[in-house]
Amino acid sequence: MTHSDLDLVRRATRPSGNGRHRHKHRQAAPTRSRRGPAALIVVFLMLGLLVGGVWYGGSRVLASFSSTPDYPGPGSGSVLILIKRGDSATAIGKTLVLAGVVRSTKAFANAATADPRSGTLQPGTYRLLKQMKASQALQLLLDPASRVRSRVTLPEGLALAQTLVRISQGSGIALADLQAAVANPAALGLPAFAKGRLEGFLFPATYDIEPASTATVALKAMVTKFDEVAAAVQLESRAKALGLSPYEVMVVASLVEREGRAPEENPKIARVIYNRLDKGMALQIDASVLYGLGRYSGPLTEADLKKPTAYNTRINTGLPPTPIAAPGQGALEAALAPAAGNWLYYVLMDKQGHQLFTNDYNAFLKQKAKSQQEGLI
Repeated sequence: MTHSDLDLVRRATRPSGNGRHRHKHRQAAPTRSRRGPAALIVVFLMLGLLVGGVWYGGSRVLASFSSTPDYPGPGSGSVLILIKRGDSATAIGKTLVLAGVVRSTKAFANAATADPRSGTLQPGTYRLLKQMKASQALQLLLDPASRVRSRVTLPEGLALAQTLVRISQGSGIALADLQAAVANPAALGLPAFAKGRLEGFLFPATYDIEPASTATVALKAMVTKFDEVAAAVQLESRAKALGLSPYEVMVVASLVEREGRAPEENPKIARVIYNRLDKGMALQIDASVLYGLGRYSGPLTEADLKKPTAYNTRINTGLPPTPIAAPGQGALEAALAPAAGNWLYYVLMDKQGHQLFTNDYNAFLKQKAKSQQEGLI
């Protein structure tokens, strides 16, 4: 073999270029990735930023509370605060700031937010101190003992003049102011059928009167109570069913209230009144005669019984022109639902207040003499 032949053999046994290209296309084996120190540093930095943000935000909130102007102590002196119905914590706070009770509206609003009982705050007048810590002012507003009010109880059967005196004595409202309010009945909310006449429409009940209440406000509350009761007993519709006006029923109810002693007998007294009216008889109710004389109790002389007042039911037939007192709900019900019976007379027959009811005049006279002898009448 020549040298040239040997060279040809050597070239023939070398790996070709195409073989090297095929090795480049072989798929590389997967390698396991590893976190380096730089990645861990990034994670720790992010956690640090998160914690720092939470701390910063919380410190800002705490700082806003701690920087809210507030008085440090319990306060001193005395001041009356009126809380109106529907006032929010912010509105109450403004009222307290203006009165010098708390230092800032925000301090009171924060205290109210922190105390769930603040939702039970009641409207009314309260006695507080000046320069109080907001949370302590809230505690006083939540204490019923801090509320300032006058309580007036009106029993059934009082005439208007008697009622005004009792209101004045119980509330401190001047009697002259109450009398002036009576002279302006349009401001009191009377029902239309009253035609501006207030007698009988100051409903007997117990009333809480705020210190700042005017005479008109106090009287209007009592008329409003009457309206509520009148609606409850369906005064207007039931009066119509009896063939009477609501005002006539009010007059009858006032007579029943003044004449009755045992409440369960009130419907019988109402029946006697209606029976007498139906027959055209004089009612002969002494309480009405007394009212016409400007009195509310005591004996009647022969001269008294002959005085020609509009309320003298001894000499006049029919109902007196107005109620003679304020009837309660029981008397109203009796006037609207009188008992069934043909009685024309009644007279007190025992110390418990029970009456004898009869249509026999002689039986009436006999019991009357016996009751006089026993000192009942």
